[in-house]
Amino acid sequence: MAEAQTSPTHAPHTPLHPRDPLAWCLALTGLFALLTGWRLGIPSQPYFDEVHYLPAAREILALFTEGQGAYRNREHPLLAKELIALGIGLFGDNPLGWRIAPWLCAVLAYFAALRALWHVSQDRFAALVFAVLLATGFHLFIHARIAMLDIVMVAALSVAAWQFAAACAQPEQGRWRLALTGFAIGAALGAKWNAIPLAMVPGITFFIARAFAGRRSLLFSRRGAPVPGVTLVEAFVWLGIVPLVVYAATFIPGYWLAEPFHPSPLAEQGFIGLHQEIFSLQSQLKTSHRYMSNWPDWVLNTRGIWYLYEPVDGAQRGVLLIGNPLTMLIGLPALAWCLVAGAYRRDSARLAAALGYAASLGLWLIAPKPVQFYYHYFVPSFFLLAALALTCSDLRRVPYGKWLAWGIPAGSAAVFAWFFPILAALPLEGQRSFLAWMWVPGWM
Repeated sequence: MAEAQTSPTHAPHTPLHPRDPLAWCLALTGLFALLTGWRLGIPSQPYFDEVHYLPAAREILALFTEGQGAYRNREHPLLAKELIALGIGLFGDNPLGWRIAPWLCAVLAYFAALRALWHVSQDRFAALVFAVLLATGFHLFIHARIAMLDIVMVAALSVAAWQFAAACAQPEQGRWRLALTGFAIGAALGAKWNAIPLAMVPGITFFIARAFAGRRSLLFSRRGAPVPGVTLVEAFVWLGIVPLVVYAATFIPGYWLAEPFHPSPLAEQGFIGLHQEIFSLQSQLKTSHRYMSNWPDWVLNTRGIWYLYEPVDGAQRGVLLIGNPLTMLIGLPALAWCLVAGAYRRDSARLAAALGYAASLGLWLIAPKPVQFYYHYFVPSFFLLAALALTCSDLRRVPYGKWLAWGIPAGSAAVFAWFFPILAALPLEGQRSFLAWMWVPGWM
């Protein structure tokens, strides 16, 4: 009898049908929720960009409770501020009310990202390593605890990635998962325009995969990758039309947001006119800022942002946004490895990590926004950590590589624990306590 052959995309000792780590994903998500939710109300005063978004959210809430509210913070879409307003309406105008919606979005983003990597890779070890790296990568933890727009966008993008990967892996569920993908893309755009480059990726991926499938009827054939049973025309509806409809729907309250005795800017200018104003507001900010930076600073993790550093709630406290100093740097060669290995093996998971990083970072190489900040690296950091998790899985199969495969997530957790006091706004000893963590001058 001939020996069973192993698929070239799988290692010899990797099961062709590994067990889904769903239970582990749920358990780790629960732990992440507890970790990020602990002392969510500290600091008890608005900090960093909360001072911009909370007033806008209060006006949206006033529209529904008092019948009138002003259109604040016009330079960004409405969805994230609507969710913050919902939290305030349910839990009160207090720190819990401000941050409950962003916290829930962070928990959703965490779970969705784990499921996305599992569905695209079918690699149990990589998915669980990714869980550790993502929880201890600094970005997601910090943004789970502050009322900013970015976490809503990241949560929606993570859900879109999860549903699209699952649609490709489980074609029998493809139609409704593609519909959810489109809905999530629209929500991401409705939170922040930074989602635009990745919003196009599922549709482009579907088109390229179907074109290479070689079907005679490209538009109407139901056969071939990436989701058999769904035509290219139908995919355009789910991945092109639905996102635009959802995005437009997020602006509906804006038609009634207005100053007293003045029309709503949305009703006055129209949908297109307001978007021209949004683009203008995004492009005109040119005043230098203490924490401004550019993409080389983000890639090398050399410029951070102090979201908070002041006496508050009876103690000196700080929140420093940087990336995990270990994983942000060793993730760079992991990206290169995933690009090369993914192209050589035709491995969709590794290619998705490398190309997703390039797409999400590439926006900032050409964006017309003169003043940029490190939090714009939030989305690229997800792809970098996914590439590192996949690389850890590959390391298990080389001599002595198993120690690195386990050591990297352990090291990430150790570094996270060391920096935890200035990630979670714990009480510090004094005004100069921050020096203990200033490994790089640009973090000061």
